[in-house]
Amino acid sequence: MRSAPTSAPAVAYLPDTASTRQYIGAWSVLSVLQYFVAETAVIGAWAGPLPYDRRTGYISDLGAVNCGIYDGRDVCSPLHWLMNASFVVQGLGMLLGALLLGSGLLCVAARAGARVQPGRRKPWLAAVCVRILTGAAGAGTMVVGLVPEDAGSAFHFIGAVVYFLAGAAALVVLGILWLRQTPLGWLVLVCGLVSLAALATGGLTGMDVPEPGTLERLMGYPVTVGVAASGLVIAQRVHRHRKEVRSVASAGSR
Repeated sequence: MRSAPTSAPAVAYLPDTASTRQYIGAWSVLSVLQYFVAETAVIGAWAGPLPYDRRTGYISDLGAVNCGIYDGRDVCSPLHWLMNASFVVQGLGMLLGALLLGSGLLCVAARAGARVQPGRRKPWLAAVCVRILTGAAGAGTMVVGLVPEDAGSAFHFIGAVVYFLAGAAALVVLGILWLRQTPLGWLVLVCGLVSLAALATGGLTGMDVPEPGTLERLMGYPVTVGVAASGLVIAQRVHRHRKEVRSVASAGSR
């Protein structure tokens, strides 16, 4: 009696870490750093009766379209359009990264020659999860920019929560996935954990704390830094691999 045929072993998958798609995706994610430049410029143009203070001022106040009292706060941000545009650009960068960066590439942190075993489902599913969460976070912050806080819509608040929650969760999953892939895996993980802890604190206290601006920035800043750090890792490694491929091709043509 013949034994049942065994299935063929899964062939290891080698991600294309030199493709233009991955390079563009990495730089798209890295572009989120423009947020800090835009925020500084908008704060500098603040025209409220009191100077804007990052410790007590909400981030969304910088994008409020109208000058006046909003939720008990006297807000006036002449460069609100720049702040809202920055939110949208940040979201687009994250969405592009989620679409262009392949799951296999994320599994190996863009290490050239590193193979992905299809039979190992956990890393692959984790990478897919990171892409979905990053895309959701990007969509959330785009909503924040398109629907300012004083537009009279709940979508602004929903978009902000989605950005904080999905962005932090993506960093936690990616950080764990990258712990043995790159030293920056620890930074990515810590950024995600800090953001989640701040978000939980904000939810439990209703943001009724002495420095709500600081608490909100502990939710948002780590997401931006962690996403940018992951983009930097991928961009550097993809750039290095592309350079090596070009050198080999140049040498072979001589």
